[in-house]
Amino acid sequence: MKISSDFDSGNIEVIDASNPHQVLLAMRPDLKSHHFQWFHFKVEGLKQGERYGFSLTNAPQSAYSHAWTGYNAVASYDQVNWFRVPSSFDEKGLHFSLEPTHEQIWFAYFEPYSRARHDWLVSEALDKAGAEVVAIGKSIEGREIPLLCISRNPNAKRKVWIIAQQHPGEHMAEWYMEGVIERLQKGDDTELDALLQKADLYLVPNMNPDGAFRGHLRTNAAGKDLNRAWQSANDTETPEVFFVQQQMRKIGVDLFLDIHGDEEIPHVFTAGCEGNPGYSPRLEFLESEFRQRLVAVGAEFQTQFGYPRDEPGQANTTLACNAVGMAFDCLSFTIEMPFKDHDDNPHPHTGWNGARSKRLGKDVLSVIAAMVDRLR
Repeated sequence: MKISSDFDSGNIEVIDASNPHQVLLAMRPDLKSHHFQWFHFKVEGLKQGERYGFSLTNAPQSAYSHAWTGYNAVASYDQVNWFRVPSSFDEKGLHFSLEPTHEQIWFAYFEPYSRARHDWLVSEALDKAGAEVVAIGKSIEGREIPLLCISRNPNAKRKVWIIAQQHPGEHMAEWYMEGVIERLQKGDDTELDALLQKADLYLVPNMNPDGAFRGHLRTNAAGKDLNRAWQSANDTETPEVFFVQQQMRKIGVDLFLDIHGDEEIPHVFTAGCEGNPGYSPRLEFLESEFRQRLVAVGAEFQTQFGYPRDEPGQANTTLACNAVGMAFDCLSFTIEMPFKDHDDNPHPHTGWNGARSKRLGKDVLSVIAAMVDRLR
């Protein structure tokens, strides 16, 4: 049996593989950071009919150790079709086992979104969705961060921004972006056509390519949490945020969505700007309408579970959602998807996955289309 993680978004350390029934593993922390929770590794040389067990021994010390309860690992024999493996958590780690049907298998914290697929997605946006690259930022390690614009009416007044995967382990975020770009390719979408007569869309499919490639959970190559850098971004330690902020100041923002994943909460939900200085009844109404419309279109979404609401004036304005909402006095949301499942509509075989993330991206476009006239 061979265990490896020397590939895009790979992350595992082998502690002891002498007993195939209880292979002891550990997750590698983010570079220059104490955070860890993401794992992604390949196992080769498996025998059908034999049961193999794996334990992530440092799960109790991970960034969100309380989130392992109720979580099931994902696995794939072909890196295309991913399924959940029943898992358990205790003081000795996260444990899962299976009898494989193939000689090799991949395990991961969530269905990975590879850099190769990212490159393909950008080409799809350019070739089939009518996007153009209006600017290209660079990560610390020199990976490109394209800012895509979809503009179909030179007189469109509204600027809608969607960014994803500031936290690199939250791969559901770029699956969401694939759903957005996939819908933009349709030729008979009257809802979307109406939206694009009034608004230009600005998309950043992956804000943290270094962290994603390295198998990080939370940070970039400098060990910085990009979603805590929106009041202090610079071109040395957080060039990814610095680039996007520069472009926002040039272009303007009328609606901002920051796409994320949450380790603990088994629901899809939003976090708004109610704690921001200057939060107004207009913004409160827009937030409420956005949530109500997302429920009404039948999206996998709910409003009962989520983060505690901030008290007035007590928002953490280093977060993208709050910083952008405050700077541009606009509707601004963090959209959170689960690493586990959307318990309002559970799918035990897959849990929350890439396909469901894509559908959510498409559904949110319907909500934006319905609200575009009232953003200002």
